[in-house]
Amino acid sequence: MAESAASRFVDQFSCPICLDGLKEPVTIPCGHSYCMSCITDCWGQKEQGPPYRCPQCRESFSQRPLLKKNTLIAEMMETLQQTALQMAAVDCDVCTTEKNRAVKSCLQCLASFCQTHLQLHYQSPAFMKHKLVEASRNIQENICLSHGKLLEIYCQDDRQCICCLCTDDHKGHSVVSVDSEWTRKKEELKEIKETCHKLVQERERGQRELSEALKLLKSSALETMENVEKVFTELICSLEKKRSEIKEQIRAQEKTEIDRAEELHRHLDQELAELRKRQAEIEKLLITEDQVNFLKVMKSCRSVCVLPTFENVPITQHTHLYFKDVSISMFKEVLEDVCQQQTAKISQEVSKVCVAKTQNDFLQYFCDLHLDPNTTNNALKLSEDNRKVSFTYKKQHYPDHPERFDRYVNVMCREGLSGRGYWEVECTGKQWAVAVCYKGIGRKGDSDDCRLGDNKKSWRFSFYLKNFYFTHDKKKVSVPAVCSSRVGVFLDHGAGTLSFYSVSDKMTLLHRVQTTFTEPLYPAFFAGYGSSVRIIEEQSLKI
Repeated sequence: MAESAASRFVDQFSCPICLDGLKEPVTIPCGHSYCMSCITDCWGQKEQGPPYRCPQCRESFSQRPLLKKNTLIAEMMETLQQTALQMAAVDCDVCTTEKNRAVKSCLQCLASFCQTHLQLHYQSPAFMKHKLVEASRNIQENICLSHGKLLEIYCQDDRQCICCLCTDDHKGHSVVSVDSEWTRKKEELKEIKETCHKLVQERERGQRELSEALKLLKSSALETMENVEKVFTELICSLEKKRSEIKEQIRAQEKTEIDRAEELHRHLDQELAELRKRQAEIEKLLITEDQVNFLKVMKSCRSVCVLPTFENVPITQHTHLYFKDVSISMFKEVLEDVCQQQTAKISQEVSKVCVAKTQNDFLQYFCDLHLDPNTTNNALKLSEDNRKVSFTYKKQHYPDHPERFDRYVNVMCREGLSGRGYWEVECTGKQWAVAVCYKGIGRKGDSDDCRLGDNKKSWRFSFYLKNFYFTHDKKKVSVPAVCSSRVGVFLDHGAGTLSFYSVSDKMTLLHRVQTTFTEPLYPAFFAGYGSSVRIIEEQSLKI
């Protein structure tokens, strides 16, 4: 029966393509498993292209799934095959004519028995104390080669099975029965299996978080590049417009001055013509020898002796008709200097973007926070220079203040954050919360407007009834158990991300928020019955 069960399980883990037992098994996203070579060959056929389909359920995938060996199924297949091999064709040692299949082996008799011949071990008192195991061909391995006795003792010092006669060679050693050692080792393996299971879950969660982080990285990179393209396009358009405006201004000024110069030129031409005419008349008179006639002309043409009156011509104002004082090169130098400074700043910000971060990566954004006494509920007590808040059963008599929480046991920090910030808190007790909120969160009464996480103005990570949650706008998300009482919070206000971490010898991401923050955020805390929250100082942040 054991053999048939093992064979049945082996059959269940057969490849749907080759119909043999799974070899180097892989599991695709729909949940079905195949041999690595079978599914690779199937998807490698010429007619098989995107979308790729599961040969069983026909679920399609737009991209070819990444194939990785399923180690759990591989180990199970190996165990089942070994079991089936051990159980295969074990004949009854008592049957004389037609050999029946053995169902059990006896360690004392060193023989295997079918169901019929096994009845003696169940019915006869002489055989009832014999130890029966699953039918196996390797039963001789349970016998001591030196003494021919059953290996029923385990030496823990030498880590080997021995018989009762071998104990003389193991004096002073720690020895136990094989049964007890087998039980202890199985318990150890169960613990290791549980630890392995937790590690697998942790790694799988890490893979999911890393995938989400990469998805966020790619989307934010694309969004930023689109924003860069938009800004530089607008900047180029703005520079083109300014270039056109300056050129138009130069052309307009050039035309104005040319018109003025041409008008002055015409005026000067008229004055020159009149002066030259007068000059010619005077020269004609000067060359005449007839004195009487000269004097008669002078008497009748007195205007000849008087030059026309002209306005003073401002010739000196037009000696600098050029634009050399317009310093375009200076504009270029200033613009390049600004571009270089801003580009260096952007480059520095870009270099800070990374998917996986350690605590030291966050410490550059450390925020020195202090609790605000004006917001503290009367059931809370502040201490350690306003860095620790504890629930107290003795009501505190704080003065009335419009910013004080009068019903919920909350407290906010004085500092509002609008850039990048990191802080850590040590939480104790059974009811506590670490949150951020806008300054405009409600303070009076017990409505949802005043409760951290139950409105659009606050985001809360909390511990209550042995469970962890993240809450925003009344939407609650369950969070895996935290292995440390210390919680780290990283805020990137501009990027719209808020991340909560479990901090121990390493940092484990608990929950991340991706949204758009419209106001500065204030760290806030809740401390229920018997609980406290302490803000860690910078010198205590080093792991």
